[in-house]
Amino acid sequence: MKKELLKVFQVATVFIGTIVGAGLASGKEITEFFTQYGLSSFLGIIGCGIFYILMSSIISKISIHYNLSSYSDVMNIISPNIFGKFTGVITTLFLISSASIILAGSGALIHQFFGIPKIIGSLIMISVGIFFLLRDTEGLIEVNSFIVPGLVCTLSLITVLYFTFCKDSVSLNNISSFPPRKSGILFSTILYAGYNTLSASGVLVPLSTQMKKTRTMIVGIVVGAIGLTILCLMINLLLTVNQPYIYKYEIPLLFVANRFGNIIQALLLVIIWLEMFSTEVSDIYSISKTIERSFNIKFKKAIFIVIGIALLISQFGFGNLITKLYPMFGLLSLIFISQCIVFFFKHKKELSNMPEEK
Repeated sequence: MKKELLKVFQVATVFIGTIVGAGLASGKEITEFFTQYGLSSFLGIIGCGIFYILMSSIISKISIHYNLSSYSDVMNIISPNIFGKFTGVITTLFLISSASIILAGSGALIHQFFGIPKIIGSLIMISVGIFFLLRDTEGLIEVNSFIVPGLVCTLSLITVLYFTFCKDSVSLNNISSFPPRKSGILFSTILYAGYNTLSASGVLVPLSTQMKKTRTMIVGIVVGAIGLTILCLMINLLLTVNQPYIYKYEIPLLFVANRFGNIIQALLLVIIWLEMFSTEVSDIYSISKTIERSFNIKFKKAIFIVIGIALLISQFGFGNLITKLYPMFGLLSLIFISQCIVFFFKHKKELSNMPEEK
């Protein structure tokens, strides 16, 4: 029983850690896709959590049933034609972009807090990342098992501090007093959920095959999605009550934590950086493995190719990348989501009656 609970915890933390990444941990993603839509942003985040559970469960079931090892395997199974290949290419481009955004975010984070050049922050991320990149799935699990609880505790602490010392600012009257800056929360939610599901598939597929038990994966995904939803709701609350100042910063959560002193801000800085790091490693690992299999390039060489491309793209700036690239890839990821849904319902009987391994 304890062993099973441990595996559920591991799946949940890897799920959260993979999706959190640079944009969400910094508050920039939530600002862009939710906070600007006013009170309806909270409903959008809850809808996003439900979407994660449904789609991630489908991907996990397909992966376990067909014993798949990478997101490209999923593409080949659900769409063995030109559309599948197109989606596979888009997924690789997305993950490279995600890695680039994280490198840019690391640079922006270090620059905002210490005032040193952004490129230094990106290079620090790369140096530490290379050290861990050759670790297997167990390494990723261990990293997230430490980082995700740290993120939950830190954000919970900041939220409690707001409810304790800033009761008026987190009141319903104050929250509802901020008018929406944009309309179209439904479309924004679908885009956000779509690209996060696509991003998570790079880790969900090999993790599902390794765990082997469908029940363990589904429960882990549900726990992870609920935990992630609560995290996002807390971040959205903190960002909402700090409008309009948050729109001036590339790392808005650091501004939010600033009122409680340098120690809390420094703690958040470390947690954000660690979350960026865990996602960076999973993104580069997923792409490098796919390149190795598709182009017969050695894994170690593929790592440096991917890092080189990601570093180049990251120089466009953290905020610009999230604003322009994320919506585009969110839209394209809906192709993948649609293919998964169609495939699942075509093979629902066999995927729903899989025997559990002991």
